[in-house]
Amino acid sequence: MGKPSLKAIAKSGPTRFFNRELSWLAFNRRVLEEAANGAYPLLERLNFLSISGSNLDEFFMVRVAGLKGQQLRKLEDFSIDGRTPTRQLEELALEADALVADQQAMWLELREALAEAGVEVIEGGQLTPSERHWLTEKFDAEIMPVLTPQAIDPAHPFPFVPNGVMGLIFELAPLRGGEDVVELLLVPAGLPRYIQLPKRGKSHRFIRIESVIRAFFDRLFPGFEKRAAGAFRVLRDSDIEVEEEAEDLVRYFRSAILRRRRGRVVRLELSADMPEELVENIVEGLEAEDALTVEAGGLIGIADLHHIVDVDSPELKFEPYSPRFPERIVEYGGDAFAAIRAKDFVVHHPYESFEVVVAFLRQAADDPDVIAIKQTLYRAGKQSEIVDAMVAAAENGKSVTAVVELKARFDEEQNLLWASRLERAGVQVVYGFIDWKTHAKVSMVVRREGEVMRTYCHFGTGNYHPTTARIYTDLSFFTASRRAARDANKLFNFVTGYVPPRRMELLAISPVNLRARIYRLIDAEIENAKAGKPAAIWAKMNSLVDPDVIDRLYLASQHGVSIDLVIRGICCLRPGVEGLSENIRVKSVIGRFLEHSRIFVFANGDRLPHRGAKVFISSADWMPRNLDRRVEYMIPLENPTVHAQVLDQVMTANLIDNEQSWTLQADGSYARVEAGKKRFNLHQYFMNNPSLSGRGHALEGKKVPKLDLSQRG
Repeated sequence: MGKPSLKAIAKSGPTRFFNRELSWLAFNRRVLEEAANGAYPLLERLNFLSISGSNLDEFFMVRVAGLKGQQLRKLEDFSIDGRTPTRQLEELALEADALVADQQAMWLELREALAEAGVEVIEGGQLTPSERHWLTEKFDAEIMPVLTPQAIDPAHPFPFVPNGVMGLIFELAPLRGGEDVVELLLVPAGLPRYIQLPKRGKSHRFIRIESVIRAFFDRLFPGFEKRAAGAFRVLRDSDIEVEEEAEDLVRYFRSAILRRRRGRVVRLELSADMPEELVENIVEGLEAEDALTVEAGGLIGIADLHHIVDVDSPELKFEPYSPRFPERIVEYGGDAFAAIRAKDFVVHHPYESFEVVVAFLRQAADDPDVIAIKQTLYRAGKQSEIVDAMVAAAENGKSVTAVVELKARFDEEQNLLWASRLERAGVQVVYGFIDWKTHAKVSMVVRREGEVMRTYCHFGTGNYHPTTARIYTDLSFFTASRRAARDANKLFNFVTGYVPPRRMELLAISPVNLRARIYRLIDAEIENAKAGKPAAIWAKMNSLVDPDVIDRLYLASQHGVSIDLVIRGICCLRPGVEGLSENIRVKSVIGRFLEHSRIFVFANGDRLPHRGAKVFISSADWMPRNLDRRVEYMIPLENPTVHAQVLDQVMTANLIDNEQSWTLQADGSYARVEAGKKRFNLHQYFMNNPSLSGRGHALEGKKVPKLDLSQRG
C-alpha cells in the first residue's frame, strides 16, 4: 500500500469494510448459537432462541424497511462496503432465510428436550379429556368473545392487519350447500400466544393460541367444513423519521406512533401448509407485493417463545443471582453523598445493584439541602423508580429538569407517558433537539453544604432502566468533581437551551467535539509508535461502524499500534489483513449478560494495563449516528482506584474471557474461542468476586484474583 496514510487507505476501496447489515445478522447468529449451548439450562437456551427471533423482527422493521424504502424510491446509494440497497436486500434475504431455518431446527431440538424435562408444547390432538374440558370453558368464556371472523368478499374488503399481529385464513364450504367463503381471523394482541394448561404433577403443558382456534373450529364456524387454512404474520416499517419542520415534537410523535402501526409491510411470514390461492388473497389484501415473503416451515413468531421461558421451573434456569449493593455506600451508612464526597467510585452493573442509582436520586429528592436535580431519560422502562424519585423531588419543592428523549426507538410511547406525568408534578420537561437524539446518560444533583454549593454527578454507560440493568453490563461513575460538574451543566444547557458548550474541562460531547477527541487519541498512539514508545488501544463497545474512525484504526495498525477491540454486535472493521490491519484483533462476547458498557483505553506511552494509560467511559459507540447525530459524552477516569478497577478488572476480564468469546476473522466469519486448560468466564468472575465500587475498608482481608493477560481469548 506504500507509505501509511489515510489517503492511501481510502484508495484500497470499499472492500476494506464489512457490510453493516450482514455483520448484524452475524451477531444474531451468535445469539442463536447460545441456544445450542449445552452448558446452559434448557429454558435459558429457549430464551436465547426467543431473543434471536425478537432481534430479527426489529431488524426487518427498521433496517430492512429502510433499505426497502431506498429501493422503492430508486435511491441506489452505496453502503460503505460498496453495495446498493437492492444488492443488500438480496443478500440479506438469503442470510435471513438461512437464519430462520436454523431457528426452526433449534426449536424442534429444544421442544423435544423440554418435553423430556417436563415442559411440553402440544397440539390440539394431544389434549387429554380433562384438558379439553377445561380449555372448552376457557375458550367460550375468554377467547371466543374477543375473536372476530371476517368474510373476505366484495362487500367485506380485506381488513387492516396491525404490525406484529398473527392471522389465520380459512377457505370454508357450507355443510348444506352453497358457495365457498374465505374467512379471516386476526389474533388480538391481548390474547396470550401460549396458554398453560392445568398442571399435572411436575409437568407443564402449553398450547399455542392458533392450535386452540383450530381445535375449536366448529365452535367458531358452525355449519362449515374446512377446505384449506393457513397462518400468517405481518411485520411493518416501524422507523419514525422526524421531519425538521415538525412544529410540536410531542404532537408529532403521538401521530407518528399511530402511523407506525400502519407502516408498509416489509416481511410476511406464511405457514407452509397455506395453499397458493390463499397466499394470493393475503398478499393482495395487505398490499404486500413488495414485501419479503417467507414460508415458515415450522413455528411462526419465534420471539413469542419468551412466554414459555417464564414458567415456574427453576431447575431449568440459571441459578438466581442477586446483585450486591455497593459496599462503598454501605461503608457510609447508606449516605450516597458522603460516599461520593469522600472519593469518586464506579459501580459495575448488573453485579452491583442498579438500586444505588435509584437510592442516589431518592436521597436527593428527600434531602432538604438539595436545590436542583437534572436528569436525562432515554429508556426508563414501564415501571420507573427513577421517574418516581424525580416526581417526589418536584413535589418537595426542588427544581427538577428532565430531558426526555422522544426519539428512543420503540420507547417513544412510554416516554410520552413519563413526560406527561413529570410535567403534572412540576418537573421542567425538555425534549432536546429535533434532529439529534439525547443519548447521554447523566444525572446532576446540586446541594447546599454550609457556605458552598456542591454538585454530585452520575455518568452511566447504560440506560436508567430497572429491567435492563439486571441483564446489561454497564458502569455507573459517581463523582463530586467540580470540573465534571461544570462540564455536565454545559451539557444540559446545550440540550435545554441550545447553548454551545465551550472550554470543556473533562467531557467530550458529540456532536461537538467527541469525534475530534477520539481522532486525537488515536493519533497520539500513532505518534508514540513512531517514537518507539509503547502504543496500544483497547476499546469495548456495542458497534463499530464509522468509516473514518475505522480508517484511523487501520492507519494506527500500519504504524505498529497494537489494537484489541471487544465489539459485541456490528463490526465493519476487517481485522488481520496483511498491510492493513494485521495489528488489530476483534472479539465478541455473548453470554448470560449482555455486554453493553463502552470503555476506551489508550496506552499513552505506557504498557497496558499500566497506570499511565488514559481510560474513558462513554455513552457512545463508534458509529456515525453516535458521533454526528446524537448528544453523547465521554469522560476520563482519573481517580487511581477507579482507573485501576475499570482497566485491570473490567477491561482485562473482557479481553481474557475464553468461554463466551468469538473471534472475528478477516473474511467476516466468527470463530468460537477454544478455552483450553485455563478457562475464564468473565460473567462468572464478576458474579463471584467482591464489589468494585471503591472497595476501601469493605475488602480488608479479601483478595481479588489478579487477572492474567496471557489467558487472552
